Amino acid sequence: MILPIVAYGDPVLRKKGADISQDYPSLDELIKNMYETMYNAHGVGLAAPQIGIPIRLFIIDGAPFSQDEELSQEEQEFLENFKQTFINAKILEETGDEWAFNEGCLSIPDVREDVFRKEKITISFYDENFTQQTKTFEGIAARIIQHEYDHIEGVLFTDKLSPLKRRLIKGKLSNISKGKVNADYKMRFPKMKKKR
Repeated sequence: MILPIVAYGDPVLRKKGADISQDYPSLDELIKNMYETMYNAHGVGLAAPQIGIPIRLFIIDGAPFSQDEELSQEEQEFLENFKQTFINAKILEETGDEWAFNEGCLSIPDVREDVFRKEKITISFYDENFTQQTKTFEGIAARIIQHEYDHIEGVLFTDKLSPLKRRLIKGKLSNISKGKVNADYKMRFPKMKKKR
């Protein structure tokens, strides 16, 4: 089932996600719905807060980046099959130089900016079978994980921009929170308080 993606301005995107247990209700169905929602919106990652559920769950499929000719053959091949579910994830270490990459977000359509992140991470998490894993990722894979991980921490990529950049996109963000945006997927916008 394709779910609406929560737009910028909704308080759920600012909540720190809660850990979940193996018996979380309808977890398999939730994960399946998240993949369907992400593919429908042409995303490479989706976190549970983005569908209105403040838990520590996100999914990734890096395949669209496997066509990026600026990446090495090795990285393209890795991303081709990089599909992973992350439950109760904890980044243990971020290392390497910070590098800029143009990021966007399904909750913030039509806004893309360069974001600086470390090039390598080590992360522990449970997969969809609740098997605990600790893995190291680098390059684009690490970046996608860092972006989605931020969502379960209540952080958005726009928080990482300079004060000047944030001022420049303030109008766009305000419009998104008011529903004045064209996205080619279902979205849920924050309910605005009516002025008395």
